[in-house]
Amino acid sequence: MNFEEQERVLRENIRHMIKIVKERRRGLKEEILKEESQLRGIIRELINSEKRLMAEASVPDGDPTPNKSTGINVLEDLLKKIIPVLQIDFKLLTTDKAQRESFRAHIINAVVSSLTPAEANNTAHTPGAPEEASLGSLEEELDIEIGSAAGDDDKFIDIRTDAEKKEEEDEPEEADPRDDFGVDGEDTTGRNVAFSSYKKIESNIIDAYELLSDEEDQELFYDYLIANLKLYFDKFEDELSPEVEEPTNQAYADAKGASEEAIGDEAPEEEEDLELEF
Repeated sequence: MNFEEQERVLRENIRHMIKIVKERRRGLKEEILKEESQLRGIIRELINSEKRLMAEASVPDGDPTPNKSTGINVLEDLLKKIIPVLQIDFKLLTTDKAQRESFRAHIINAVVSSLTPAEANNTAHTPGAPEEASLGSLEEELDIEIGSAAGDDDKFIDIRTDAEKKEEEDEPEEADPRDDFGVDGEDTTGRNVAFSSYKKIESNIIDAYELLSDEEDQELFYDYLIANLKLYFDKFEDELSPEVEEPTNQAYADAKGASEEAIGDEAPEEEEDLELEF
């Protein structure tokens, strides 16, 4: 056999060998695609199952059983009105987490500030307290204050300069109500959005609280309102968090492990066959 004949035979053997390798790779690829398709089917079924469970859990009870506490019943009705408003405004703040923390702090502080006077007002009007006596003592205090000031007006010596008097007579700039609303050290943007948001819900909160006259109902309403606001803000923050891990399960892990093991077992065989045929 001459050199040309040997070269032709060698080329044919190489082409045959390459064909075998390609067929094996094609078969392996088809097997992998088949396994991936099966895996996708399993995942799709799990997702659909989770969706069905979530849908069943989210269906509202047509006739929910009332709580034993009137305060909790009133609070539940209030939360249905104010939580959607707070959720929308909270999720507007996406530039920085500090904005959302500021929003949260200002809303909770505003609720406490709004309910504290209402609580004091309810305490002042305790059933059985003589209203005439309280009015009389109030009038007495006013008389004392007015009487003590009236005699001192003509003794006042004004030491201001003309420039100071003119400056005080000029109409002062209107104060920004958001400054009084603010909490020291918190983000200003979060404060401004919280101020706007709270204006929408403040009357709902006060009206709901003033429906209650029983001290136990008031205490439960107050405590559970603050707790639920914090819990809902935590929930909203989790929904905005970019660091979300993809859910997995044992079926997916097993299928993925089997697929990787199959690929690892096949690859060395190809190299070994290739070396033998050469």
